[in-house]
Amino acid sequence: MQILTGSPRDSYNEKYPIDSLFSFPITPYIQVSKFERGEFIFQEGSYPEYMYYLVEGKAKLFFTQKNGKVSLLSFLHPPTFMGELELLNSERYTKGIQAVTPVICLAIPINACKDKLLNDATFLRHLCIFLSNKTMVYTSKIGQNQAYPLINRLAAFILLSTDHNFYKEKHTEVCEYLGVSYRHLLHVLAQLCEEKVLEKQSQGYIIRNRKYLEELAKDI
Repeated sequence: MQILTGSPRDSYNEKYPIDSLFSFPITPYIQVSKFERGEFIFQEGSYPEYMYYLVEGKAKLFFTQKNGKVSLLSFLHPPTFMGELELLNSERYTKGIQAVTPVICLAIPINACKDKLLNDATFLRHLCIFLSNKTMVYTSKIGQNQAYPLINRLAAFILLSTDHNFYKEKHTEVCEYLGVSYRHLLHVLAQLCEEKVLEKQSQGYIIRNRKYLEELAKDI
């Protein structure tokens, strides 16, 4: 993680003002943090020092089960909070968050202003709306897994997880996320390659026909 200072910090604070989410001046507490692709924003089992507000980039939320299997839970896009439940519960961060692309976050140090946050009706109201919307998204995902063919859901997933038109998520994690067999996933990926929508590479797939994927995913 890189902490931005000086003019870069000020420019991000000006570009992404979040003062309206709080009833007290939050800017003096904010640090601007940059995470590189592949870097962990939260390690599983860690005690978070910051609550982050994602403003640029993309990250993924995952959980490692007791048998060592990694479950991909969702992708995070701006604007979104990260670490808000740990602020409320004072617990370890039980899930991991990893940057899929370079990520910029506004970081709020928990120890410095926790009491202010937990007594701020304006912030708590916004947080309730945020958590409600997140729950609706998860519920919608369950319905989509039952209602749409895999090719449509996979197209949406590829668009969601890609970095500069390159898709490289692990097949095992994608199978669990989409609720399909490994064989079925490979069959549909091969179909997209045959139709020249994707091109297989050693480390993943290049998107060759993004419009076609967008058409498949438009109703999801």
